Amino acid sequence: MNDAEELNKLADLHARGVLNDEEFAKAKARVLGGHTQAPSGAAPAPAVQAVNSLRRTRIDRWLGGVCGGIARITGLDSWIWRLIFVVLFLAFGSGILLYILLWIFVPEE
Repeated sequence: MNDAEELNKLADLHARGVLNDEEFAKAKARVLGGHTQAPSGAAPAPAVQAVNSLRRTRIDRWLGGVCGGIARITGLDSWIWRLIFVVLFLAFGSGILLYILLWIFVPEE
């Protein structure tokens, strides 16, 4: 269904009294603004907040503090994350690359 058809259906619902003015305005803004945009004033998703709060720790660190920082936002112990990175390194070789990239791009607390 394209945007014009959706707007026509919304206008029809509004004219029949199914949608009040506020609901109609919100639905119209959603259609015109795209389906993937969050409404203005809405809080970001918890996953986005967690990623934005990711910091390398200074206390719980062996090398760069990446596993300690991930442990802090996920609630898992840091030794579990160290084990995950080692298994990824041994199984696919990607663990060390991922760790180095996180070490470079994740800021320190």
